[in-house]
Amino acid sequence: MNTTFLKACKGEKTEYTPIWIMRQAGRYLAEYRATRAKAGGFLNLCRSPELCSEVTLQPIDILDADAAILFADILVVPEAMGMELTFGTGEGPKFPDPITCRADVEKLPVLDDPTKELGYVMDAVSTIRRDLNGRVPLIGFAGSPWTRATYMV
Repeated sequence: MNTTFLKACKGEKTEYTPIWIMRQAGRYLAEYRATRAKAGGFLNLCRSPELCSEVTLQPIDILDADAAILFADILVVPEAMGMELTFGTGEGPKFPDPITCRADVEKLPVLDDPTKELGYVMDAVSTIRRDLNGRVPLIGFAGSPWTRATYMV
């Protein structure tokens, strides 16, 4: 396994500065755009563990990045809590019925078991780890509550 990224995270000396790009599987890659089109949209792509693995590994294969970044979206969590999430063509994420008051917040359920509402993300992690086959570490991000809240309101 290429452990350069993990060594750098631990403050250990490395032969070079490892690279990873926050939006590794992003719009600039033609391969990503083709996979997204095959999925039939962004949220369909997020919900498909096999396609998430495909786009997560594309930058590893193309850019030789030192870490794979789990392909997911931070807003699937509020969606799993019952908020409708949309991605219009050429637009960013939107919640058609945003939170406008305390009562809206109080109506949101607590997600006790992520394997129920977000099982596809857990399945994507397993699929990606299998497909990486130890080549590089897999990292992920979840977004802070504040970041999610700014979208939700």
